Amino acid sequence: MSEIAVSEPLARIYGEPLVQMPLDLYIPPDAMAVMLDAFEGPLDLLLYLIRKANISVLDIPMAPLTAQYLIYVDAMRAQNLELAADYLVMAAMLIEIKSRMLLPKVKAEEGEEAEDPRAELVRRLIEYEQMKQAALRLDELPQAERDFDWVEVCVEKTLLQRLPDVSPDDLRDAWRAILRQSKLSTRHTIQREELSVREHMGQILRFLREAGGFVEFCAMFDVTLGRPVLVVHFLAMLELAREHLLELTQSEAFAPIYVRLSDGQGKQEQGGELQSGEISNAAAG
Repeated sequence: MSEIAVSEPLARIYGEPLVQMPLDLYIPPDAMAVMLDAFEGPLDLLLYLIRKANISVLDIPMAPLTAQYLIYVDAMRAQNLELAADYLVMAAMLIEIKSRMLLPKVKAEEGEEAEDPRAELVRRLIEYEQMKQAALRLDELPQAERDFDWVEVCVEKTLLQRLPDVSPDDLRDAWRAILRQSKLSTRHTIQREELSVREHMGQILRFLREAGGFVEFCAMFDVTLGRPVLVVHFLAMLELAREHLLELTQSEAFAPIYVRLSDGQGKQEQGGELQSGEISNAAAG
C-alpha cells in the first residue's frame, strides 16, 4: 500500500486549511507596492533631501533641490493623488523662490541687508527639525506596554481602606473655618487689681525726699508698670498737689515741668525722716 503524501496547507482561513489557491482570486496591480521612504509632510521630505545631499540648511541650492523634489512628487502623483496635494503647494513655493533668486536683486537701503527669498523656508525647516528632534527624544522615553508592563496586584477590598485624596484647596478652607470659629469663641478674663492712691502718695513723698530737690515730671513715672499703675500714680500726685504737699513748677511756657516738696515737707525733712504712719497722716491732710 503506497503512502499518499499530504502537502502542508498554504494558509488557514477561519481554522480551515487552504491547500490550493483560488482560481478566481484577484490581486490589484499596486497591492504589492512597497514604499521604502515614508515622509510625514513636505517639510520632512525637504529636510530628508537636504540631509541626503549633505548641504547646509542656511545655504540651500534651490535648483537641484527643486528638481529632486518634483521627481518625488511626480512619483507620488502616480500612486496617490490625494497624498500629493500638500506636496504640490510646497512645490509651487520652491519654484517661486527659485524664480525670485534668478531675478536681479533689489538694492537695499544703507545699513540694511537685502532680503533673501529663502529666509521664510529656512525658518520653517529649522523649526520643523527642532520639533522632530524633540519628538524623537520623547519617543526614547520609557513607554507603557512598549518598554514595560503595568503590574496589577489583587488586594482584598475588606483589608484595604482607601481614603480620599486631600487637595490643598480643601485644607485651606478647613483652616479658614477653624480661624472663624476661634474668633467667635474668643474670650478674655478681666481681673480686678486693687491700687491704693494713698500708698502711691507715700511713694511719691519718699522719692522726692530722697531726691532732695527738683525732679523732672517724667522721671516720677515708671512706664513699665502698666497704664493702671500710671493713672493711680498721677492721681496721687494731683492729690498731693491739692493738699500743698508738693509743688509743680515751670520756668517758662513749653519748658520741662519739675516737681519738689513744698516748704512744709522740707522742714519735716530737716527734723528727721517721717515714719510710714506720719506719711499717711500727712497725705491724708
